[in-house]
Amino acid sequence: MLTALAIRDVVLIEALELEFGPGLGVLTGETGAGKSILLDALGLALGRRGESTLVRAGATQAVVTATFDTPPAVAALLADNGLEIDPGEPLIIRRLVKADGGSRAFVNDQPVSAALLREIGPMLVEIHGQHDDRGLLAAAGHRALLDSYAGRGVRDVASAYAAWRDARVALAEARDAIATAQADRDWLEHAVAELEALAAQPGEEETLAERRRSMQRAEKSAGELEAVTEHLEGSAGALSHLRQAARVLERIADDHRALGEALAAIDRALIEGTVAEEKLRDAAVALLYDPRQLEEDEARLFELRAMARKHRVQPDALAALATELRDRLVRLDAGEQGLADLEAAVTRSRAAYDRAAEQLTAIRAEAAGRLDAAVAGELAPLKLDAARFRTVVAPLAESEWSAAGRDRVEFEIATNPGAPFGPLAKIASGGELSRFILALKVALAEQGGAATMIFDEIDRGVGGAVASAIGERLGRLAQATQLLVVTHSPQVAARGATHLLIAKASDGTVTRTGVRPLDAEGRREEIARMLSGATVTAEARAQAERLLETA
Repeated sequence: MLTALAIRDVVLIEALELEFGPGLGVLTGETGAGKSILLDALGLALGRRGESTLVRAGATQAVVTATFDTPPAVAALLADNGLEIDPGEPLIIRRLVKADGGSRAFVNDQPVSAALLREIGPMLVEIHGQHDDRGLLAAAGHRALLDSYAGRGVRDVASAYAAWRDARVALAEARDAIATAQADRDWLEHAVAELEALAAQPGEEETLAERRRSMQRAEKSAGELEAVTEHLEGSAGALSHLRQAARVLERIADDHRALGEALAAIDRALIEGTVAEEKLRDAAVALLYDPRQLEEDEARLFELRAMARKHRVQPDALAALATELRDRLVRLDAGEQGLADLEAAVTRSRAAYDRAAEQLTAIRAEAAGRLDAAVAGELAPLKLDAARFRTVVAPLAESEWSAAGRDRVEFEIATNPGAPFGPLAKIASGGELSRFILALKVALAEQGGAATMIFDEIDRGVGGAVASAIGERLGRLAQATQLLVVTHSPQVAARGATHLLIAKASDGTVTRTGVRPLDAEGRREEIARMLSGATVTAEARAQAERLLETA
């Protein structure tokens, strides 16, 4: 729902802030007062082309800010475009147009493209008028409207179509795979044979590489370890010299206290040296390796890496590659039977789709009859009693079949007896078209649509009972959605839950358009003016009072 609209420096509007509520809101004013400016401003916020002519003379830029309740579908679309907005948070759309023609757009202060605004606009507002009809005139949307009116059938068709599509894809992929495999059979058999002979295992390359590094380190350390052992344990090694020194000191240690201390230190050194001796022996055992094993590991490692380079994969992927190529051979060998099974699946899924689509066609035909009758019941009161409406449900070419079924759906009208039927937009005149749209909207009211609908001068060229009928139907529509109506009809204006008066004023040099909400007395005066013209009479006021009471 549109909750607020702020406009600054747009054509004749200098600054304007409006608030909107649910139900039927009417906008009235004398011809030329600037009612179209409001719609142009709102259209700007919804992504329409920003032109410099919209900028008020003397201003550098025009700014329009529209605030809406956030529908979940809009929140989802914005999320898909990288804008996270809580569905409970107001949706604030701001559009700036500069006097030099440049424009910028923001959603909740995050910059967006005008294209994105045009995408979310129809989800927020439907505008119906002399030149602004959209969804109901686009035949592409008629099928979805009829399906929503019917209320059933589409989901089954979508599911059956998905199964048929998947079966066709699987068959096509199998045929492509078999054709490719047949051409590569010799290569496949050779590749599988050498991969199976290699029997590579996941993680084997890393294990071999680590073991090779360990043995290479041991090989490098062996000579150094031998030299250290010789320095420590050999006949001329440190331990041998320490033991000789200890034996000499033992004979003279009592001659002086320092000699005894020196002997004790040498004994300690011998103990530590013995520990080092043991550690060296442990290291020698740990670093012991088999040169033949090193050669075998290196050969295996080089073989794995060469095979991986040949097939352009990592060594760890060789086992999976062998399985994949083996499976291709199996599929090739079992190809004909597999194709037969897949072809049977396509036939079964096609038959299921046909059944569901035929049922949906019947549902659409029945719903089309009900919709035609419902619209026909609305035409006479809207002074369209000579017109006829029909919903065409026609078969599509097989190439156009989809998850939505096999039917083309289009709304058509004939405005005069004996005249041929044709598309809404091409047959109806401006005023007729708006009333047709209203009749359709009333018939489709339960199916919903955008949260806000705007009718621009739907009552143009009619009055009396027809205007009353239009007002009554607008009131019914407004029970389910927010409805804004630009009107010249007092019968329609009297139906409004809120009433905005659009007026133009001039100080002799500058002309400005303003909008103000009317209270009960103001509404009576405005409706009386609409009834009587420039001079408001007591009779007009009395008649306005009766219209308001009746509404």
